[in-house]
Amino acid sequence: MTTSAHSDLDCSGCDAPEPIEGNYFVSSYPPFSCWSKEQLGAAEQALQHSAARDEIPLGLYLHIPFCAERCHYCYYRSYAKPTRDQTDEYIDTLLTELTNYSQAPAVAGRAVDFVYFGGGTPSLLSAAQIQRLLDGVKHVFPLDTAREVCFECAPQSATDDRLRVLRDAGVTRISLGVQQLNDDVLAKSGRIHRVADVERAWSQIALHGFPVVNLDLMAGLVGETDETFFASLARILEMGSMCVTIYLLEIPANTPLFHALQEHKVEQPPADWDMKRARLRRAFEQLEQRGYTIRSAYAAVRDPERGRFVYQEAQYHGADLLGVGVSSFSYFGGVHYQNQASLDRYLHSVDEQGHARLRACELSDEEQMVREFILQLKLGGARAATFRDKFGVSLAERFAAPLSECAQHGWLTVDEEGVRLTREGLLRVDRFLPTFYLPQHRNRTYW
Repeated sequence: MTTSAHSDLDCSGCDAPEPIEGNYFVSSYPPFSCWSKEQLGAAEQALQHSAARDEIPLGLYLHIPFCAERCHYCYYRSYAKPTRDQTDEYIDTLLTELTNYSQAPAVAGRAVDFVYFGGGTPSLLSAAQIQRLLDGVKHVFPLDTAREVCFECAPQSATDDRLRVLRDAGVTRISLGVQQLNDDVLAKSGRIHRVADVERAWSQIALHGFPVVNLDLMAGLVGETDETFFASLARILEMGSMCVTIYLLEIPANTPLFHALQEHKVEQPPADWDMKRARLRRAFEQLEQRGYTIRSAYAAVRDPERGRFVYQEAQYHGADLLGVGVSSFSYFGGVHYQNQASLDRYLHSVDEQGHARLRACELSDEEQMVREFILQLKLGGARAATFRDKFGVSLAERFAAPLSECAQHGWLTVDEEGVRLTREGLLRVDRFLPTFYLPQHRNRTYW
């Protein structure tokens, strides 16, 4: 592994004006546009490799792509108003795909460390369907070894019968999509819930005693003002949730909001990036004043140990992740891959092939190192010892040029312990992460 710095890595463009619309958040490396069908063989090879991987944490992601309505800002694969037959068929296919993965030589017999049920809206399934899904997962992968089992819920469908099933099945973390506590802002964003639904859901969740509850907020929604945003945050602080996550609105080209803006159908444009960051900065300050610790570029926790987000932390440190379901993403044995992105093709592919892999990207050792470095920066920093022991590199030497420029901007500090982001750096981390990309991965479209 080379320890020389790439001289052409710099921060040029980091201070250029940022458009309201477009992709922003860095959730993977290399960018999705680098993935291809031609590399699918690498995914199969990684799964068939019989070398022991027991020392590497294994996680599961199960994508439930159904919603009551699609939110205006949503860029995830989802389908509105499914029938009971559609959701039943999907659960059957999901469990078939999961079972097939469990039999792969590189997976068989391994214990599961973390599980995440995401969407879409997983809680849109009925209590009976959730029970069948969880029973099916546990039949294939016993979950008694899992440090975390997380389930996303929407306020309207976080009902007593569903929550009882989740708690009895061993779900340890509920993530509730609040977004904002203002009915007008929620309506303008296409959310179907209202403030009263959040209050009811919060009361129900509290009764069931889940170890960790996370409340999701968003900054920059259509119709949002400083007053609406911080009034929402004040109520969230009163609730006293273990974790609070605040996402900054992103408007990729595949969202209804993007098209509405293009067609000039939005009366009040969303906040620009400077305003969104200003709100997040002030929100972090208020959370810290109430005893929270900032644990990432988006999240604060009351107890950093009890409130750990294993699903995120483990992935950012190189864990294997098996994603099942339409359009789901996996990272296994140093290979990224994604499933078919249409529901019909997904169902057909699993039925015909036993899997639904669409495209893949095999990472070299160096690319795996860069991936973990940029993702760990989203958690606030990277330890020098970790990268020295795992990859044989000195972060200070390997990334000397971009680290120096980012430090001059006041976004991070570098010392013998590693790299640590400042608050200003944390607020704009996704903006400058491409600075650390390998040359062949820069200036690529994200998708």
